[in-house]
This record gives sequence, structure tokens and C-alpha cells, in this order.
Amino acid sequence: MRVDYLGLEAFVAIADFGSFQRAAEALSLSQAALSHRLKKIEEDLGGPLLIRSSREVSLTALGQSLLPDARRLLKELLDAYASVRAGARRSARWMSFACLPSIANSLLPAVLADLVRERPEIAFEVLDIPVSRIAAAVREGKVEFGVTIVSAEQSDLRVRALAEEDYVLFLPLDHPLAEQGYVTLPDLRALPIVGLSSHSRNRQLLDMAFGQLRDHMSWRIEVQTAPVALRIAAEGAAATIQPRSALRMAPDSLVALPFKDVKLSRTLGVVSRRGVPLSDVAVETLRRIEEEFERNFGTPPEIRIGRTPGHPD
Repeated sequence: MRVDYLGLEAFVAIADFGSFQRAAEALSLSQAALSHRLKKIEEDLGGPLLIRSSREVSLTALGQSLLPDARRLLKELLDAYASVRAGARRSARWMSFACLPSIANSLLPAVLADLVRERPEIAFEVLDIPVSRIAAAVREGKVEFGVTIVSAEQSDLRVRALAEEDYVLFLPLDHPLAEQGYVTLPDLRALPIVGLSSHSRNRQLLDMAFGQLRDHMSWRIEVQTAPVALRIAAEGAAATIQPRSALRMAPDSLVALPFKDVKLSRTLGVVSRRGVPLSDVAVETLRRIEEEFERNFGTPPEIRIGRTPGHPD
């Protein structure tokens, strides 16, 4: 059944204004055109909706039963229309991307500062979310791309490596190991450690790198985010192992020691939807991010990303 939107609009306007003349003016119609719309919907519904006298307009029983639903339907339609139009305008001037919190804290501020100055017509939305949520945000179209820890490439996502970042040990400046200038795996046995949740990708990478040693380490505190781990380390309660980029958000009372006898690192990269081109603003933003990565981490690593079984090249 076809819904007569124009007829509903005319009926509600007459009921709200209590006058054909004022309703016609509000809808920018002649009174004849307004009357025609009302007559048409009354014919569709099979009965009169209004009683018009020389002094007033009143609702019939049919009109009284229809008015609440008609108002609701018109409001929902107007709200939907406004939402879609606002979304189109927003997408035209907004660019959204996801990023690891550690990178968002350390490298992104300089990139975004330049972009905001040079592209005043564009607004940027950064989802600084855990790695476990970045791929989903890209896949669902919430963001155009994500800066993440590289893992196996999925059939619907494209992954490209950008940099290799080392993990370092953060502990207080007055700790005995600070004078040594580096740390070894045997040193970790005697250290209380504050680590990220065992479900986090960073923790999983470290557990794989440590192998059997992880069972002999003193994981004393588990937290959800790197800033909290760094604050706890600054109080001297425990040391923490974090990516080197965490230096930017570490308290001044901490020192970062490299590992001497083992290579602990993570591969950072960008993930985007396969077959969906990036907008011009996203391309420019990603180029700036890549330049910042190269300044901080060097040239991109030569890494072949594995594909899920059965995915064509």
C-alpha cells in the first residue's frame, strides 16, 4: 500500500495550525492545493479527517485516531532524512582512521598538527583503540585505514608493513640496572614486572619471544594500558616492557633500557579494506604517517605478510 506522505503532511499541518490559511502558508502552498491534498488522503482512507466551519477546524473521530501516528511517522521520516543528510555532509569533511594508542600518543600529534594547519576544511577522527579492535573497525567501514601490529593478512583486508619497533625495559632512573645501560634476559628473573593483559597483542608477542623464560618471570601486576603500566613503574613497584614509542608518554623518572641478548620487536603496519580505494585525504594522511615512521624507525622492513589459506595473490 502506498503511503500518501503529502496528504499526511497537509493533514498534520491543518490540525496543528487550526487553520487552512496558516497551514497553507507554512507549507508554501495555495489553499486550493492544500485542500486537494487533504481530499486525496481522505479518499484513500475512506472518510473525512476534518470538519471545517466558518470559524474553526475540528477533527473527526477518524482524524483524532490518525493524528498521533501521523505526527510520529512524519517526525521519524524527517529525522531519518536529516540524519542521512548530516552523514553525507560529515563524510565529505571528516576523515576517520584507527591507530594503536602507543602510536597515537607518540607519533600522531605532529602529523595531525601539520594536517590541521594545511587542511582547515577537513576534520579528523582518530580511534585510538587496541589492536584487537582495529581490523574490525576497518572491516565495518568505521575508518578508512588502521595503524596496527601486523599479523596474517585476511581475505578482505590488505596489510602493509611500515616499520619494525623494538621493545625496551622501563624502570626508575635510580634502579641499579639503569647504570648498566642495557638489560639481558637473566636480569628479568629478579625483576617484578607490570605487564599488559595476557589477551593483548603486545603481551602475546612478548610471551612468544620469551619462550620458557616467561614462566620464571615475576609478573606481579597486570593492567590494561601502557600509560598505567608506566605510572606504576615510575613509583618503583615494578619494571615494565613496552614499545620504544612509549618513551613519549613515560614519566621523566623512568629510563628505557634496550635488550642486549635478544631481539624483541613488533612489526607496525597499515590495514585497509581490499578493493576499496582510500579518499584523497586518507592517502595524504597515510603518507604523512609513513614519513613520521621513517623518521622515527627507519626504512620499512622487508616483510612478507602471510595470507589466509586459499586467498589468491
